[in-house]
Amino acid sequence: MRVLIVYYSMYGHVHRMAEAVAEGVQDVKGAESLLRRVPETLPEEVLQKMGALETQKIFAHVPIANVQDLAAADAIIFGTPTRFGNMCGQMRQFLDATGGLWTKGALVGKVGSVFTSSGTQHGGQESTILSFHISLLHHGMVVVGLPYTFAGLMQTDEVSGGTPYGASTIAGSTGARIPSEIELGAARFQGRHVAAIAAKLVN
Repeated sequence: MRVLIVYYSMYGHVHRMAEAVAEGVQDVKGAESLLRRVPETLPEEVLQKMGALETQKIFAHVPIANVQDLAAADAIIFGTPTRFGNMCGQMRQFLDATGGLWTKGALVGKVGSVFTSSGTQHGGQESTILSFHISLLHHGMVVVGLPYTFAGLMQTDEVSGGTPYGASTIAGSTGARIPSEIELGAARFQGRHVAAIAAKLVN
């Protein structure tokens, strides 16, 4: 049973969350996690000015996704940073290339889920995930979030990401903050939860 984790990361926050999601997937017997990055759309000189070229070397080993990877998976977990309360342009462009899959109904009945990262605590994490769900529903996917059985959603003694719609992390205004243990725990839980549901559907 194959769970594909497709993401875009600029400074490494979404990549680290994706790794935690994969760890959760692997906790489910018979589940295989596959990490894939969506293609970059920004030229190198722009990434250089944004200080992203060095950080992207951390996950340069992760293969680039193509739309056929989605059709071959039993479940797909998408990761995107927020951009003004929505998914990033790189992810949007990738999804816009899935029209052929939509025509064939290739993703109908597959489990779909989303996690995200934002610069600030109120940076549009929930709207990013919820608006992403629209694309999944148009493909006929079974949308899965992050249930409150993950106890970290009830924790209030520290600032952290995490919503019932999906795991999230806060990068901080300078990008210096790394995902906390609560946030990584949410990502692991989501990966495990998605894989468990997908296994039931596949069987």
